Amino acid sequence: MQPLGSINTTASANDERFDGMVRLICAHFAVPACVLVAGEGRTRRIWASAGLSDTQRRQIADAREAGPLAEIQHLRILVVWPLLACQGGQFGCLYLLDESHRLLDASQEQALQEFAWLALDLLEREAKDTRQRHELAALRESERRMALAIAGSGTGIWDRNVSSGEIHYSSSWKALLGYADHEIGNRIEESYTRVHPSELDYVRATIQAHLERRTDAYEVEHRLLCRDGQYKWVCSRGKVVERDSDGQPLRMIGTTTDITAIRRLSDQVQQTVELMTDLTNEIPGMVFQFLRPLQGESAFTYVSAGAQAICGLSATQLMQDAQALTTVVHPDDQDAFLDTFTRCAEQLTPWHHEFRVQVPGREVVWCEVEACPRRQGDGSVLWHGFMTDVTERKQIEAELQAFATTDFLTQLANRRHFMRQLEIELARLQRSSGQSAAILMFDLDYFKTINDRWGHNVGDQALRHFATILCAQLRKSDTAGRLGGEEFAVVLSETDQQQATHFATRIQSELARTPILHAGEQIFLAVSVGISSLTANDSNVEAALSRSDIALYCAKRGGRNRIEYH
Repeated sequence: MQPLGSINTTASANDERFDGMVRLICAHFAVPACVLVAGEGRTRRIWASAGLSDTQRRQIADAREAGPLAEIQHLRILVVWPLLACQGGQFGCLYLLDESHRLLDASQEQALQEFAWLALDLLEREAKDTRQRHELAALRESERRMALAIAGSGTGIWDRNVSSGEIHYSSSWKALLGYADHEIGNRIEESYTRVHPSELDYVRATIQAHLERRTDAYEVEHRLLCRDGQYKWVCSRGKVVERDSDGQPLRMIGTTTDITAIRRLSDQVQQTVELMTDLTNEIPGMVFQFLRPLQGESAFTYVSAGAQAICGLSATQLMQDAQALTTVVHPDDQDAFLDTFTRCAEQLTPWHHEFRVQVPGREVVWCEVEACPRRQGDGSVLWHGFMTDVTERKQIEAELQAFATTDFLTQLANRRHFMRQLEIELARLQRSSGQSAAILMFDLDYFKTINDRWGHNVGDQALRHFATILCAQLRKSDTAGRLGGEEFAVVLSETDQQQATHFATRIQSELARTPILHAGEQIFLAVSVGISSLTANDSNVEAALSRSDIALYCAKRGGRNRIEYH
């Protein structure tokens, strides 16, 4: 519990509730003065008082210890009653002052205790309200910064509730079409009225294919009606991030990017090379023409000046040596880069690919290439294409992916993502007979007691502390997730029972060695563990997870802080 005196509260905090209470205490005990003090030491402050002059108030406020103070300008201190928080520690105290010394009887002491409980409750509520105001202000500032970042990225974001048919757009999305915030509704039916009629069926079919899990993501280029009555070409990308237990889509999040300039440029390139050169050198990105002859080496026949900013190579360098582009492609992306290009050449299908460019002395850049191949009369293949920097969009997509797969509090995989990784591990085992993996379920012991005694903030700290210890013991091939509440799970690849038990023992030992600290107090955590094996014979991951859950129940029933194997 944070001391109230350490929290910056507004002047209105000392309101009529506290003033009325101290006046009521004066009347009940027939004393001329009563003071409610919050905090201790340097955080000590008078929260409310009745019957004191300014001089007397200052004398109490300046006192650092309540014990030695016995008299306040002709008034004797009858009682200094501590306000003890249920989590431990002193939250403040109540002073009763009278003109002469007297003792309180048992019934008066009981009444004073009840007043103290009331004062403590009010102070704790005030502290909680103040913290919530501070947290809300911080959240609003965070939201403001995120909104500024999104607005500056040139990308609009949309968030669709598939069940209700509502769709919410960011301000930057509305600005792409020239609308103000209040000029666009939030119904999916209205959004379809802005799609160009010739592309409406295509857009709907593409969305439906993703909703039905026939595609990994939704991506489509189409035209949207702007506020000025003109149509604008956009590229919309999205993904379902939430489904119900039956697999029905609930929520879909995506981005919309204005690609009107790119489409217009593609048309103009076909007119004349001179016009293409004048235009492409002025836009961010690399426009190119690439020729693959039947015999001889492939070569760039045209490259715009934007190549230098995209891949760190000049147009001249690329036209002299086409292989120079491959050398700056990130090593992990080179195979896919070459494979997709080769397939495009063989099938004469549009080339769409995203890859990373790694130039010495520069940060890694994400690039997107779009190119259309065309067979020439002599059998060669000619591409016209455009390469652009999509690093900002990839960062946004990565953030959206993190929101969909990560538990916010612990930064571990959430339940849905963990189950997906578990399914991937089972599929691997079924392809490689003779191997096995281990599933461990962890449940923090007496977690409810931690929440009840120290509060949910400390409970959250305990969950993060355990997650940190868990991650420190994982290999790259292992996956950990938070299934809910204080329950966690881990899948250890190529691990037998003995190795899994050693892993669980290390976690328990580390917990016992590193308690969390709160208000100077050490809080030791313990965890119960249930272990089972995942093998190629398992028909599904739920069966193996259920075995771990049964083992965990046995560990709990056997006295907690135990490891059981099913």
